Parts: sequence; C-alpha cells; structure tokens
Amino acid sequence: MPNRFHKPAVLLLTALALCVPSLAVPPARVVTRPVPKVPIIDYKLENGLRVILSPDKVAPVVSLTVMYNVGSRNEKPGKTGFAHLFEHLMFGGSENVGKGEHFALLSENGGSYNGTTSQERTVYYETVPANQMNLALFLEADRMRAVDLTQDSLDREIAVVKEERRQRVDNEAYGSLYEHSLRQYFKTFAYQHSTIGSMEDIGNAKLEDAMSFYKTYYRPNNAVLVLVGDFKVEDAKRSIRKYFGPIPGGPPIPPIDGIEPDRQESGERFVYTDPLAKMPRVRRYYRGVRGDHPDFYALQVLATALSGRGKTGRLYEPLVESRLALGVSAVALEMQTNSPFQIEVGLPATGDPAKVEETLDREIARIQTDGITESELSRAKTQLRTSWAAHLQTTGAKASYLATYTTYYNDPDRINTLFSRQNAVTLDDVKRVANTYLAKENSVTIVVNPGLADAPANNNGNTGHSPEEAQ
Repeated sequence: MPNRFHKPAVLLLTALALCVPSLAVPPARVVTRPVPKVPIIDYKLENGLRVILSPDKVAPVVSLTVMYNVGSRNEKPGKTGFAHLFEHLMFGGSENVGKGEHFALLSENGGSYNGTTSQERTVYYETVPANQMNLALFLEADRMRAVDLTQDSLDREIAVVKEERRQRVDNEAYGSLYEHSLRQYFKTFAYQHSTIGSMEDIGNAKLEDAMSFYKTYYRPNNAVLVLVGDFKVEDAKRSIRKYFGPIPGGPPIPPIDGIEPDRQESGERFVYTDPLAKMPRVRRYYRGVRGDHPDFYALQVLATALSGRGKTGRLYEPLVESRLALGVSAVALEMQTNSPFQIEVGLPATGDPAKVEETLDREIARIQTDGITESELSRAKTQLRTSWAAHLQTTGAKASYLATYTTYYNDPDRINTLFSRQNAVTLDDVKRVANTYLAKENSVTIVVNPGLADAPANNNGNTGHSPEEAQ
C-alpha cells in the first residue's frame, strides 16, 4: 500500500547493482564461515494456522509477519487486481478497531507497518517495541477474524488503487513493460496478468466479491504467522493462542490452474513502443525453474557472474564499456512456478537493440562453451553471501523470509541453508545450467522502442526490475 514503510521484494533478493568487470582485481576468496543460524520453532494451531517463532535478542523489538497464500494468481478473468485491492481493504478497520485506528495505534506506540501483494502471496507486517508485541498480535488477529467491509471503504480503495495504477503503470515510462513481459512469458492466466490488475476490473469490483474473497482466502489454515525478536517463547505462544486460536479454520483452498510449461517454444521476440519512454530497453526472459529446484542455486550464481557488482560482471565490458548499453542486470527470479531468468539492458537514446541482442547471444554462447572462470565463480559466491548477510540484518527481514519460505516451499529452514546451497555450486554446474536453460529457443525477448523523443531522459541506464509487488 502507498504512503507506508516499504520492504524489499522477496522475489528480487538476488538482484544486484549494475555490472562492471575489472580484470585487475584478484580472485575473491569465498568466505566459508557460516552465517549465524536463525533459530526456528515451528508448530500449528488447531485451526490450521502455521506459526514460526524465532527469538532474537539483538534489539528490544518484535517483528510480526502474517502471510496469506493468495495473490493475483488466484484471481479469475474479469476480476484482476482483486488480491491487491483486498489488501488495501484490510487496513480499513475490523470489529474492534475503527477506521484509521490500525495505523494510529501502531504509530503512537513506535511501530512501523505495511502490506504488499504479489502474484503468489499477500503479506502484512509490523515491527514494534518488544513491550507492544500483544498489540501487533491483537490487530492482526482482529482483522483476520472480522475485517470491516463496507461499500464506502470499497469505493474509497478502488479510487486509491486506480490512482496507484495511473502513477506506477499508465503514466510512467516503462510502466507497462512488466505487463508486456507477463503476457509473453507466462502461458496460464494465473500468471499472465499483473498484480495491480486492469483499470476496468478494478472499477467493477463489488462488495459481495470482497466478502467472498475474504471468506475463501483469509482463513488461519491459509496463513503463516512469523514472530521474530525479543520475546519469551512461552509468552509468545500463549498470546498467539489467545488472539488467533478462537478464529475458525475453513475448507481447503480452491486449486489454481497455474502449471507453467518447462520450456519456451521458439525463442519469441516481441517489440512495442512506449509513448513515455525516451530510450530503448531490452528484457530477455529464459524459462527457468522453481525456487526450490536443485538447479536454481547454480542459476543464481550464473546471474551474479553475468551482472556482478560495480565492474565485476561478465556482461559489462561487451555491453556497457563498448557503449552499446548504459547498464545491464541479471537475476534468477524466485517463484513457486517455473521462474524467469531475466537479463535486462538499458540502452542510450540512439542504441540499437539488435546489436545488444547479438552481443547477449555471443556472450551466453561463450559461457555455454567455456563456462566461467574460477575467479568469477569465487567472486559471485562472495557477492551472494554478502548480499544475503545484508538482507538478514533486521528482525523484519528475517520474518519476511521465514514466512516466504514456509508459504512457498514448506521449508522455513531454507533461511539457514540458502547460502550453503549456493556455495556448493561448481564450475560444471554453472556451465550445465547455461546450456540447459539459456538456449535461445528457451527465451522470450521484449524490446521497448521509445516513443517520446523530446522528453527529458529519466532512465540513466537503470535496469531495475519492474515491481513484482503492489504496495
């Protein structure tokens, strides 16, 4: 939601800054000392609510995350954007919390809060002083049990979400790139439409739809509650049972038709003109794997070797230093379905997308034939470890990852094993996944041609990824 504290998108945790190599830099030594283990207490309430507790005494705060296993992939044709719209409605009050009181109570007690929606989940979170743990639990439980849905609140949030779409998609350069990418890469309706939805569908949302959505998906047996911070385990368990235990569970969640094919068909290429863009952009998606597939970790290492940090990426010299591009990034996106391996290139105003694509093909072919070097492998692992350690600095981030890994893979301990899996990747693994997944026929390329030649440039080579989440 807008105008609140933001969190980093979980799906982009492997995205690094613009790449740039320096052959003079000696090979980086991979630090194998383990990242401190995150403690995990994992259990369920009788109503099906999954609970993850992780005591952390570093600071006198507590972070609460409640993640529902519902996102835009659960929507039906004609009702796109509904998961995100409902996220907004969840802040409108509940049986014992009046309109605006959720924000006021948390802010007045030193807390921060937000909610986000992606294709695969909706999440709400708070970080509060440790002595306000029960306040955060009460607020989340009250809206899980009895959110206040009215026509006035629906009309108000429809207007808010419409304006959000205007600002982030319709009136923003490259704002529609994400929607074009989804339509071309994914083959099922569940993933082909954007989280924010179409303007028409948002406007057609009905109150009875909101009530049905709430009863179907906002149940304890479709949620994960994670608590990280300075608390006593028995106190936390007692409070969670007090506030969430009486909420009834529901029937099994309806299945979705979201099975994506393992391969692309023929290396499709799509071109469109963005009337608000001044410079060309090229985005290529290779069809990858689920985030818990054994090959995912080698794809993460490969993406890091291609993109790098500063001047350390394989693609910097042939693209940026040669002045074919202003910037380039690569990332293995992490999803519950066959996820895109994404390479994105920002071009100068006079840049030639065809030359960029030729260069990408040539450099990928080199890796498929020769692999990457030991120095590149070592550096990529070091960058991944540094990035991962930085992500785990706060209780809020830990809570978010624990909730995501539990919801996506039923594996909260992934937070403790991710880097060891990345660190086990070999040179042969990287070469193998490059040949397996980065074949031209297994890709979709989207080219954005600028349509606003006289507009002031606002790209600056920034190839940051289009938002996977709606706030």
